[in-house]
Amino acid sequence: MGTRAAEQHEEARQSAARLEAEGVRNVALTWVDNAGVTRVKTIPAQRLAAAAERGVGMSPVFDVFTSDDAITESEHLGGPDGDLRLIPDLDRVTVLAAQPGWAWAPADRYDQLGRPHPACQRQFARRMVERAAAAGLELRMGFETEWVVTRAPDGTHPAATGPDETFDYPCAGPAYGMTRVVELSDYLRDVTEALAVQGLDVLQLHPEYAPGQFEVTTAAADPVRAADDVVLVRETVRAVSVRHGLRASFAPSFVAGQVGNGCHLHLGLYRDGSSLHRTPDASWGLAPDAVAFLGGVLNALPALLAIGCPSPASYLRLQPSHWAGVYQCWGVENREAALRLITGAPDDPDGGHAEVKTFDAAANPYLAVGAVLAAGLHGIETAAQLPAPHAGDPGTLGVRERARRGIVRLPATLTEAADRLEKSAPLYEAMGEVLHGAVLAVRRAEEAHFADCEPEEIAAATRWRW
Repeated sequence: MGTRAAEQHEEARQSAARLEAEGVRNVALTWVDNAGVTRVKTIPAQRLAAAAERGVGMSPVFDVFTSDDAITESEHLGGPDGDLRLIPDLDRVTVLAAQPGWAWAPADRYDQLGRPHPACQRQFARRMVERAAAAGLELRMGFETEWVVTRAPDGTHPAATGPDETFDYPCAGPAYGMTRVVELSDYLRDVTEALAVQGLDVLQLHPEYAPGQFEVTTAAADPVRAADDVVLVRETVRAVSVRHGLRASFAPSFVAGQVGNGCHLHLGLYRDGSSLHRTPDASWGLAPDAVAFLGGVLNALPALLAIGCPSPASYLRLQPSHWAGVYQCWGVENREAALRLITGAPDDPDGGHAEVKTFDAAANPYLAVGAVLAAGLHGIETAAQLPAPHAGDPGTLGVRERARRGIVRLPATLTEAADRLEKSAPLYEAMGEVLHGAVLAVRRAEEAHFADCEPEEIAAATRWRW
């Protein structure tokens, strides 16, 4: 056994011993598939060291699972053959506050010979972080997590499913109202406490616009950790909800025609520890590399929608004048722009960053951070620029005025977004043929499955998948 292998073995052994001492009996190893569903294999805590060394077996077919658990295929993936190894990230092993006796760890995927699986989304995100570092850039990212909570069926009177499903919301207060916090103060306290115990820095939690809707924001981190964090946030909210007799949904469209759940991605750029959003005398405070990076993201948004808005349900949420960012434009503190520049207070060291408004929680967060990184780095390579920022709601402008200003609608269907992803050479190069092909195969299968469905049917079919 080499020195590094021996160190990893000892680290894994100590992690397993610590978990057992804390009463942990099982560890959930998670990965997120291309439909955005968090999948899992669990192991006894005493098996953690063995899993870290040799992995846990899983089929490559999960890369072509759709949101309804159907299986499609791509040129490289599909069918019953093959095996991969799930390797837990020991640095992220977390004792779960709302699931006594359980811990969690995100996993990377390798083949039987120890080579990185080319469709592993978490390793794709890590490669993009390394590519940014090679260019002298550091990225800090964070997600806003929105969800709708209802009372769970009590078992004696199970709720109907489908378009006629009705909901028993546990709060009746107005949007953003303190009344909702009073009505669910015990539940919201337990959510924030569980997140804090698990090492997540909660910045804010508040009621949102739709009935029963809330949002929690956690502190920014390096992109891979940010993706890990949002997975942990969702599953913690879900677990706390269950303990309170509630049910949480992160679906893009909980009820067709209402405001849906977003999962906005925030990002800040740094070089040598200094923010590139705080450059004196520069337009909007942006250093040239920040302008080029954000220009690359803005240019790539039509293709990025197939990553960050991966379900037909996503396009029920993407409606004009709903703060979802459906037009390909950017603005300074403009919540209707697809790309929002947040200036922050002048004396705020964490102020000054950007927000991608369009994304939702059906997205695989590792794909989301990796693809945004790839688009931004391509912007730097090609010296992309930002057009003039837009103020106000583009949806209130006439078609001719939007055309005059160069503001176009982002894809309004998953089919259109997938077509743009298929033609995106920068994203194809960054993701690689295997991952790019698997993502497209899942998108095409989702399109076909819901092609003849009404909005209410799409929302009902996907309501409890995320």
